[in-house]
Amino acid sequence: MGGLERTSISMETTCGALLRELEQIWAEIGVSEDEKDRMLLELERECMQVYTRKVDEASSSRARLHQSLVAKEAELAALVVSLGEHSLQLKMEKQTSLREQLASVTPLLEELQVKKGERVKQFAELQSQIEKISAEITGYSHRSDALNHPFTVEEHDLSITKLTEYQTQLRSLQKEKSDRLHKVLEYVNEVHSLCGVLGVDFRKTVDEVHPSLHETGSEQSTNISDNTLEGLSQAILKLKTEKKIRIQKLRETVESLFELWNLMDSSEEERRRFGKVTSILGSSESNVTYSGILSLETIKQMEAEVARLTKLKSSRMKELVLKRRYELEDICRSAHIELDTSTAPEKSMALIDSGLVDPSELLANVEAQIMKAKEESMIRKEIMDRVKKWLAACEEESWLEEYNQDENRYGALRGAHLNLKRAEKARVMISKIPAIVDNLISRTFAWEDEQNMPFLYDGVRLISILEEYKLTRQQREEEKRRYRDQKKLQNLLTEKEVVYASKPSPRRSNSFNRKINGYHANGNGNGFMTPTSLRFSVGSATPGLLTPRSYSGQHNGYFKEMRRLSTAPLNFVAISKEDATSSFASISGSEPGSPRLG
Repeated sequence: MGGLERTSISMETTCGALLRELEQIWAEIGVSEDEKDRMLLELERECMQVYTRKVDEASSSRARLHQSLVAKEAELAALVVSLGEHSLQLKMEKQTSLREQLASVTPLLEELQVKKGERVKQFAELQSQIEKISAEITGYSHRSDALNHPFTVEEHDLSITKLTEYQTQLRSLQKEKSDRLHKVLEYVNEVHSLCGVLGVDFRKTVDEVHPSLHETGSEQSTNISDNTLEGLSQAILKLKTEKKIRIQKLRETVESLFELWNLMDSSEEERRRFGKVTSILGSSESNVTYSGILSLETIKQMEAEVARLTKLKSSRMKELVLKRRYELEDICRSAHIELDTSTAPEKSMALIDSGLVDPSELLANVEAQIMKAKEESMIRKEIMDRVKKWLAACEEESWLEEYNQDENRYGALRGAHLNLKRAEKARVMISKIPAIVDNLISRTFAWEDEQNMPFLYDGVRLISILEEYKLTRQQREEEKRRYRDQKKLQNLLTEKEVVYASKPSPRRSNSFNRKINGYHANGNGNGFMTPTSLRFSVGSATPGLLTPRSYSGQHNGYFKEMRRLSTAPLNFVAISKEDATSSFASISGSEPGSPRLG
């Protein structure tokens, strides 16, 4: 039995009892039947009014509860859609009362309202940061009132998906801001470096782009807009162009300074003062980073130094011309090239003193001659190297002959074993002299054909020197061969005298003594060669053979004497035994090291 039924039964029991009690009272009072009916009807009407009022009140309460439930359910549905909480489902049984339904909806609604408030706050913060960074990137600054008041958030979509989109957008903008800030700082550092090198005011340069680039603080952050980046890029391009212009200008000045230093023989101390500046000659443009090295003040100092040295150069031109002329003489002397007499020291000084020639032009003429001499020296290098090899072999031949004439060469002297080794090497080298000379002649002919000019050695054609050397060497070998034959004949005569015990007649003896006396007195009496002259022409290598070193200055007279001596008849019968023996020793001592030439 339900509560309502129980209440109805209880009310019926109570009302019946009261009605019976009322009828009893009425009976005692003596109320008529009509009056009883009227009073019962009135009582019934009053009960109906009470019931009606209670029903109306209950109905009104039910309507309010239903309206509240519907509103909360609608709000809950809207929150679910707005917050994207589609997985949230409200399960309510149809038999439950309105109050129970309302009680189950209210906590969930309150929870979603709190979540909405937090979500709105997140959206407002994200939108504020996005708007702020976007303004920084576009270059439009936030107004203070916009920063102090929260943004109006569109609440129709507060879902996690939308929130994630805003967060992704914010991270993208933050990265772009970071990249732009890094780029701005990179540009600012490059501008600072260029300004330091060029000696330009950095503050003024970046001020022209944006004041925030050097004045950063809590109230003003570094501007990262496109205009700022473009302005910095243009400033860097302008500074780099200026740097390139100044480097070129400074390099030209430094080159002029180096030329003047070299001409003036400036001291290291004087050059060291401009050490940092002169280093740009060997440096690339990117490596020129010294502070102030390209400032206008530095360039003016360099130009002033060049002007000072240029003025000083004119007063020292004589000294410079002489110095370069001596350099030319050294080059020509070492390369055995004939000197150009047009710039001889005496002639050059006379021209400068007379004022007929500009000293700078004269100096340039000497410089051109030096360049020409160096080029000619390089062209002649291969032949000159072979000439040096030939002369070295001749010197070894001369040393070997002196060594062979030393009677103590095999003694236990200090360094004797070294001389023996040198003698062995010298014999090998001397044996190659004919091949060296022939090869040098063929190479010289080839050089002359290629260059279409004779190869001169100190003004004399090298081919002539080589051919006469070759001829003289052949003549010397022939003299040595004839000397050996006559020596054999002399030995044969001596043996016959011993065997037959024959003695020369007084007349023959006197004649022989006279020849010896005449031989010793005249040196070459009756056409005979003295031991001294014989040793000079036959037993000696270098003095008897004409080389480029002995050629210059004595070509004609010396060679005539050599030919006269080499063609004189030798009669060793008229030479005393002792003199012949000493002469033979002086010649034969060089035979092992002297090659035979056909």
